[in-house]
Amino acid sequence: MKIGTKILILFLTLNLLSCKGSAQETETKKPTPEFDYSEIKKSNFPKPIGIINDYGQIFNEPQRTELTKILYDYDIETTRQIVVVTIDSIKPYNNIQKYATDLGNNWGVGTAEKNNGLTIVVCNPCRQIGIATGLGTELILTDEICKNIIDQTIIPEFKNGEFYSGIKKGVTELIAKWK
Repeated sequence: MKIGTKILILFLTLNLLSCKGSAQETETKKPTPEFDYSEIKKSNFPKPIGIINDYGQIFNEPQRTELTKILYDYDIETTRQIVVVTIDSIKPYNNIQKYATDLGNNWGVGTAEKNNGLTIVVCNPCRQIGIATGLGTELILTDEICKNIIDQTIIPEFKNGEFYSGIKKGVTELIAKWK
């Protein structure tokens, strides 16, 4: 078995064992939803397969491996978990930010004690990206910081068709601001 495969299996095992808690919703008030999200079953979200969940298939294997290593090393060093998800649809949601928040909560991104998860969701066909933070994460990575990274770092790369570069640069910037 290749060393990369062994590392990935080890990471996935550790990841599943450490997913006890859930990220918190970033909003403090409860808006009246257009759609009753409480009725969404867990099966409406894809099952997590690791730190990189490339359901939209926008990364190649070397890109997935490199990004996994960056995020895994950061998680081991800090216990802060960043998960990247690419998907083809956010239905039944209309808002990718709400989808990212609910997905992070459903998957239990971050630790329950510190509430230190961050979920990045990219829907290429929808032409949308959202970053959802746990309450512990939001103390440092505010909504404004996340929006600026999306607008100034990630989107310009996406406009050039460079999805991996956009995500990698965005993740690098998020990590630098989160230290």
